[in-house]
Amino acid sequence: MRIYIFLCLMGWIRFGYLNLPSKGNGRYKNLETNRKCLEFSKLNAMYSLKDLFTGSLKISLMMYTRYNSTCAEPLFGSNNSLNARFDLSKKTVWIIHGFRPLGSTPVWLSMFTEAFLKQEDVNLIVVDWNHGATTFLYRRAVTNTRKVAASLSVSIQNLLNHGASLDNFHFIGMSLGAHISGFVGKLFHGQLGRITGLDPAGPNFSRKPADSRLDYTDAKFVDVIHTDTNGVNYIKCDHQRAVYLFLASFETNCSFVSFPCSSYEDYKNGLCLDCGTLPKDSCPRLGNKARPWWKEGLKKKTEGWPFRTLAFLDTSSKNPFCAYYFSLSIVPYNKTVKDGSISFSVLSKHDQFSYPRLYETSKPFDDLKEFKILALFKIDIVNISCIYITYMPSSGSYCSTCQYKFQSLMLKSLTNPERPPACKYDFVLTERKITELRPDTCKV
Repeated sequence: MRIYIFLCLMGWIRFGYLNLPSKGNGRYKNLETNRKCLEFSKLNAMYSLKDLFTGSLKISLMMYTRYNSTCAEPLFGSNNSLNARFDLSKKTVWIIHGFRPLGSTPVWLSMFTEAFLKQEDVNLIVVDWNHGATTFLYRRAVTNTRKVAASLSVSIQNLLNHGASLDNFHFIGMSLGAHISGFVGKLFHGQLGRITGLDPAGPNFSRKPADSRLDYTDAKFVDVIHTDTNGVNYIKCDHQRAVYLFLASFETNCSFVSFPCSSYEDYKNGLCLDCGTLPKDSCPRLGNKARPWWKEGLKKKTEGWPFRTLAFLDTSSKNPFCAYYFSLSIVPYNKTVKDGSISFSVLSKHDQFSYPRLYETSKPFDDLKEFKILALFKIDIVNISCIYITYMPSSGSYCSTCQYKFQSLMLKSLTNPERPPACKYDFVLTERKITELRPDTCKV
């Protein structure tokens, strides 16, 4: 799974307010008082057919906290009174779904709310705009995104009137929900604390100007996860994968480190393995773990950091999607090594062999003082007892006795950069032969 992450930082801007009528609907039951919980609108394909002739838009704000984690309550009561469970001192997370042509409840929604509240004690609000997203007319749903944003701006203003802070708002939008989040951000002049776009919808938004889609100026921090396998199952796999990757960032210990780079080709070629000078969290992390990088970025913003960063990472194909990056750096002696390729495997101190996925392994040695390979393991390698390495020239006849001298080798974890690397100095590789190297203590 190839993933693109856009991470953006914004400065401080003054904001204004809008005054529009609020909307709401839904059933409600509180388990403690034996009333009905507020439920997500359950629609179907028949509703989409009806929408072909009479479109409608209704919005319900379903509030969850750790005190009612499985039973949603309305955010506001009569006369716009604020739900007593809403804590003005805590962060408020807004979750906004996307296009729902068949009207079903998103299968990930309950998992998302449960995982978030388990990880963080927040006010969590699910924006149910299923009456507006359930339609066979995609363009109608697109048109409704701005209407939803306008309605949400009223609710936000009400929260601000009660003492809430825009800086404590984190909007997480899936597909069309990502653009709704962006439109909300525009209405408050980029002063939302954070917007996370989970694979923002492309049709009707791609290549549009910044005021017509989610943009990096819509919040102080905007991170966007694009998932892409170039496969035929776009809707089922790629589009939904962004949600499950964000969930995995909660439910696992995976770091999901990504690498700032100008292109995926440069990333594969090992040209973007430098995460900066910071020893930890200096490369962007996926999902909610992007926050440490964000904070460091805010500190560095005046020191020449870009406002917009494109980063790449790969994951495993199945939940929990963990993958572990290493860089193999080799320095040959001048003019002793021909153009060729390097492959390697490692043996841990628990006698477990691990074979990485290698990206670009073949490069011209003559033009490089240091030869770098990006490697991806399915399991984390903590203690390395041996490195098994093979060198193969890119052309020429086979030479069973040809040997090539190298100055140094360093195998370093990029996922956990605080760990000491494994090194080897002054060694010889025989052409097309697996050579066992036992690591030396790395020189400072």
